[in-house]
Formats: sequence, structure tokens, C-alpha cells
Amino acid sequence: MSIATILFPDFALILIGFLLARFTDWGASFWAGLEKLVYYALFPALLFYSTSRTPLDFTSTGKLVQAAIAASLCGVALGWLAKRLFRAGPMVFESGVQTAFRFNSYIGLAIASRLGGEQGTSLMALIIGFAVPLCNMAAVHALVPQGGGLLKELAKNPLLVATAGGMMFNLSGLQMPDIIGATLSRMGNASIAAGLMTVGAGLRLSGLHEAKGMAVYFLGVKLLVLPLVGFLAGRWFGLPPLQMQILLMFCALPTASSAYVLAARMGGNGPFVAFLVSASTVVSAVSLPLWLGLVL
Repeated sequence: MSIATILFPDFALILIGFLLARFTDWGASFWAGLEKLVYYALFPALLFYSTSRTPLDFTSTGKLVQAAIAASLCGVALGWLAKRLFRAGPMVFESGVQTAFRFNSYIGLAIASRLGGEQGTSLMALIIGFAVPLCNMAAVHALVPQGGGLLKELAKNPLLVATAGGMMFNLSGLQMPDIIGATLSRMGNASIAAGLMTVGAGLRLSGLHEAKGMAVYFLGVKLLVLPLVGFLAGRWFGLPPLQMQILLMFCALPTASSAYVLAARMGGNGPFVAFLVSASTVVSAVSLPLWLGLVL
């Protein structure tokens, strides 16, 4: 399967969402409601369903998880380095640093499905289960340095709760009734297309009025340095082809759309983060195929 065949449908859905948001009169409330539906119901259903059904054999996937966590930690460290390298106004660094290491799960699971079908989806869901708490802790810690509210933020994260719940259900040895499994599967399938369109609807390529050097730095870390770290780590661990593809794709993903929501809700610089999220999504349409070309 060619890279264009793998990536075009997903970025086409992002473009469709972008066009629909600008050429229809559905209003911001429609897209906000759809984003909440995906984030709090449909996407968690996909994560729970995937992790509850996949054999958790850490002897075969342990190195993949280690490599993904190593790349994420590298992103966190390089992101915090910006505080020493650049001068910025209040809450600019604190809001933007998360864009150096947080990742868009919607795009990740959509591409993983096309790379490896159900197995690819399960591998990506496994990475999400370990990377989401790490990245969220680092993001919340930057916005709330004293640590207040950190555990509360993690406990409320639907992606983390769904993945942890799926893993526990898996390890319990229980069998999911077919009717429930079919329902979760339908919800999961709906989450991909809807999630990608909400990513497109939320693109905002304006609002960068300060800290331009820091913005370029964060984008470089996320889209250039992290994929390189992932590629080298995958080679070091000797990952099999599909795991290598999933790892490199994970490292090359654009920033999570929810980074803007977190910054806005916690009193950060929302426009700065919105620009970084949008810019990383647009640039990744070029960079992601190039990175995947190394392993496909």
C-alpha cells in the first residue's frame, strides 16, 4: 500500500472539516458539540474496545512501548529547554510547551488502522495508554507549576480512563458480550471520521503575535526531532516492521487538538496554542509522509 493511499483519506477528512466549518452556517456550537461527543463518548469507546480485545503480550510489545515513552520524554525535555532559550510573555511558554510532545490521537489511530488493520489500531491504543498520562502530566504541570489539580485532570481524562479500563477488562479474563462489542465497534468507527473533521474545523492559522522563535522551536521538536528519535530508537530495539511503522508514525503526529482546550481552560495563552496546533497539523501533511517513507 502506498503512502498516499494510507494518508490521503485521513488528511482529506481534515480538509473537509476545515471547508465545512467555513462555508456552512452550522456555527461554532455545532463543532464544539461534535468535538465533545467524539472526545467523551465515541473515541473512548474505540480505545476501550481495542485494548479489551488485544492480547497484552508485553514480551512482544514491551520494546515498542519503551521506545514510544523514550521519545515522549525526549519531547518533554526539549520542550522545557525552550524556557532557557527564549524569552516570552506570561503564560506563553507554559501554554505552548505541551505542543512539543502531545500528539493527535485521532490522526494516530486512523493511520494505524490503515497501516496494520486491527493489529495496528491495538498497537497505537497501547501506546496511547502509556503516553497519554505522561504527556498530560507534563502539560498540566507546566500550566499548574505547584501541582494542584494534576491528579484531578488525569482522573477526568476520558482517553486515559478508557484505555486503563480496557486493559483491566482484558487482564480480568472476562468475555465481552457480542451485542456490547458490536455497539462499541460502531461507536469506534464513527469516532475516526468525526474526530478528523473536528480537527479540520478547529484549524486556526492566525494568532501568532509573539514568541515566533519559540513557536518554530516547538514545531521543530515535534515534527523533526521526535520522529528522528523514534526512528533511531526503533532501530536500536530492532522492532519488527509494523511496530516500527507505528512508532515512527506516533512520533511524527501533529499536536493534539485538546492542547488548546487545556490552555484555555487553565488560563493560558489560547491563541498561541491554537496556532501551534493548526500549524503542526498542516505541516505534518508534508512531513508525515516523508518519515513514513523511511519504513514503508
